[in-house]
Amino acid sequence: MRQCMLLLFLLLLFTVAGKAQNYTISGYITDKDTGEPLISASVFDTQSLKGASANNYGFYSLTLPRGEVSVNYSYIGYQTENRLFSLQGDTIIHIRLSLQNMLNEVTVVGYTSETGVKGSQMSAVEVPISQIKSIPTLFGENDLIKALQLLPGVQAGTEGSAGFYVRGGGPDENLLLLDGVPLYNVNHMFGFFSVFNSDALKNVTLYKGSFPARFGGRLSSVVDVRMKDGDDKKIKGSASIGVISSKIQVEGPIIKERTTFNVSARRTYIDILAQPFIKYYAKQEDESNRVGAGYYFYDINAKFTHRISERDKLFLSVYTGDDAMYARVRTHYKDDPSFEEKYWTKLNWGWGNLLTALRWNRVVSSKLFMNTTASFTRYRSKLRVGEESQETDKTAQNSVFSETNVRYNSGISDRTIKTDFDYNPGAAHDVKFGVNYTYHTFSPDVSSYKFSSTDNDWEDVDTVIGSPKVYAHETMAYIEDNISLGKIFKLNLGAHLSSFHVQGENYFSLQPRAGLRALLDDNLSVKAGYAYMEQYVHMLSNSSVSLPTDLWVPVTKKIRPMSSHQYSAGLFYSLRDIAGLSVEGYYKTMDNLLEYKDGASFLGVSTQWEDKVSMGRGTAYGIEFLMQRMLGNTTGWLGYTWSRSDRIFNKPGNIINNGRAFPAKYDRRHDLSLTLAHRFSEKFDIAGSWVFSTGNAGTFGYQEYINVPAPNFINPYQAPSTTTHIENRNNFRFANYHRLDLGVNFHKTTKRGNRSTWNISVYNAYNQHNPFMVYASAEGEYNPNTGQTLQKNKLMQASLFPIIPSVSYTLSF
Repeated sequence: MRQCMLLLFLLLLFTVAGKAQNYTISGYITDKDTGEPLISASVFDTQSLKGASANNYGFYSLTLPRGEVSVNYSYIGYQTENRLFSLQGDTIIHIRLSLQNMLNEVTVVGYTSETGVKGSQMSAVEVPISQIKSIPTLFGENDLIKALQLLPGVQAGTEGSAGFYVRGGGPDENLLLLDGVPLYNVNHMFGFFSVFNSDALKNVTLYKGSFPARFGGRLSSVVDVRMKDGDDKKIKGSASIGVISSKIQVEGPIIKERTTFNVSARRTYIDILAQPFIKYYAKQEDESNRVGAGYYFYDINAKFTHRISERDKLFLSVYTGDDAMYARVRTHYKDDPSFEEKYWTKLNWGWGNLLTALRWNRVVSSKLFMNTTASFTRYRSKLRVGEESQETDKTAQNSVFSETNVRYNSGISDRTIKTDFDYNPGAAHDVKFGVNYTYHTFSPDVSSYKFSSTDNDWEDVDTVIGSPKVYAHETMAYIEDNISLGKIFKLNLGAHLSSFHVQGENYFSLQPRAGLRALLDDNLSVKAGYAYMEQYVHMLSNSSVSLPTDLWVPVTKKIRPMSSHQYSAGLFYSLRDIAGLSVEGYYKTMDNLLEYKDGASFLGVSTQWEDKVSMGRGTAYGIEFLMQRMLGNTTGWLGYTWSRSDRIFNKPGNIINNGRAFPAKYDRRHDLSLTLAHRFSEKFDIAGSWVFSTGNAGTFGYQEYINVPAPNFINPYQAPSTTTHIENRNNFRFANYHRLDLGVNFHKTTKRGNRSTWNISVYNAYNQHNPFMVYASAEGEYNPNTGQTLQKNKLMQASLFPIIPSVSYTLSF
């Protein structure tokens, strides 16, 4: 009897389970013409109102009840595709979407990406590469970082620089990822250009807060940049020539629809253009002088993709880029017929990045996707200065040859192995988890000096000084889940566990992350988020301009990891196909921040750097508004930020500013930016951007005290000295900053089907003299009544860039 009852119960359970049986639809979503994966493409079932989105490799997985389904596949700027069928088992469907010809008629149905109204992610912005390319910039060079500077919550550094500061954080608190691998120095030309070549890029997402658990290691932001895989059907590319650089990009199939490549290169030619002028002015000084000098930078991006099988893919990503400064000077003195002197001075200074990543994708099952990556990233700076001399006494028929060489090296390198999983157990859950191990090698600074001479009166010298290499082990594990709680609520919960081992010291950190979305209607939602972050590396810098001598150093026994708690909340609204609007507020606390002590500085040497800095706390809070339009003939965004960022260093041994709070260097009350691009026709379009911001903070002493030393017998006539009294750090505000940039494109299609574009752009169109630096200058004012000259100090402003026009030509083939 019990066996019959058990059998009956099992049959009933089987029947109920059969009625509620779920099956999974999975596959890849790609561009129909090129085969490029469409990151965050939407998958939405209109029957069950359940959806999913494609991951960074275009893979999606959606579990639905058995029966009739109507699945919409959509992506912004593409035609929506619908599949209506009866779901009777796990099904693989690969979708290739076609570009929409009339962009202003695009309608994306149903589920949207995690950064949109219906997603749980907040404080994140996706910027289309087409918008980045349309923004007019300095010398006409399209620049990813400068485009991000125009977004709310992101502030530029000095005039024209590519550095950026997010929600009150510092420049070393931004994690910049190229195909998932960190880049430590993303600047060219001392920070005026970034290393990202927009021709090689496919997708960019900026996270300013509420960070997903899969990211860690920095306090303020994550910039996730993805390179294009390459067209899998035909070879195509582009070549362009501009005022200071030229670039080329080629992509296509090696094996059609199986193996692809995408290669791009860029190089400036300032050094080549400047050579005639340098040689001319050198000869004006002295006919016997021979001078060669220059500066240039280059980038090379390459990516190769190979589909091993329907379940397996291989990717190889490579980036290399360097800045190079060089000088060769030969000086020849022969005024005395009996004596001749020759000097050769050489300078070689190179700095740059190397990045390689090999990754393997595998569809383990219809619900589980795996990505394993092995990567290497390195930043290094090498300085070589040398001088050779030859002195010839023709009377004595004797020559003395001497040689001096000075070298300075620094850098950092990472070797990383990681595995990430995407798991979709059902439509209500989207789980991501993974592990990561990184082996850090810090090479802070090594200097060498070598001298040799054929003169026996001089002793040869060969010495090396500097800091030894430091090795560190960093491990990380994370898990996060996007949980749908009915139609209204969506919850993102995650945890990031990390450890850092360096010089016998171990640091552990458990970092919780949370995000909540409440959908008030199909176009309006409220979101809130929290993230705790820790950072184990610091950048030592003595300038607001990015310099090759900036050093990366790890935490130590004395210097603890920086940490932050960030709370954010916001309102998100979609005006259908017109624009998206958002208003966000945030509050962030930061601990163990580093600032140089009063009077301390850093000159490229890391020895005893711990004694030159203090640890303190910081707060940052603000409100951000963004209206962004990504579709149609008119695109762009309007952004505004009201913010405040303060620092306080009041603990014993870490006192700065007498323990009083002071504004951070890039604390600004107001930031406003407007970016617009309009296409009049296939042959003509224009773009412009206008920015306004409160001036940067600076430190000046407004009072000087004259110290008159007491006379003594040894030195009775000592000159008096002056001491500058500084009441507060960052006690001065530069003038407000504002600038207008304009650009226009003329397109033409040739008989062979190639497309050519002439771009004319103007940086700082109304020639505003914005402050690059402010300095004190003493001026004398003569008083005829007293016959004395009174010294008065005045603050003088130095501007860097006036109105700068530029032109470039691009041929797409």
